[in-house]
Amino acid sequence: MTIANAQQQVDEWIKTVGVRYFSELTNMAILTEEVGELARHMSRQFGEQSYKEGSVASTSEEARRRLLADEMADVLWVLICLANQTGVDLTDALQKNFEKKTNRDAERHQNNEKLKP
Repeated sequence: MTIANAQQQVDEWIKTVGVRYFSELTNMAILTEEVGELARHMSRQFGEQSYKEGSVASTSEEARRRLLADEMADVLWVLICLANQTGVDLTDALQKNFEKKTNRDAERHQNNEKLKP
């Protein structure tokens, strides 16, 4: 699936199953909530926090991977909704972002002592 396909499929789903888009402000709040949920799982899987005993995520590595994947997909879904609502072509935006970062950071990371092995 391409980014353009994803934007189209989300739009079709919203218009058929979802009835209509939530407002941009509501979707921004939902995006913030979803990023928070992803952060919660990241902090428990890669940080110092831990899952409560007996939680689904405490059962297996595969369960934890599925949780991360699901939360990342939730973030992406709402971001795509916002892009669709505001007329942003995410493929074009990402390509331009690569160009910006490449031009801006062409030597920056190579010369960063903190990143050297």
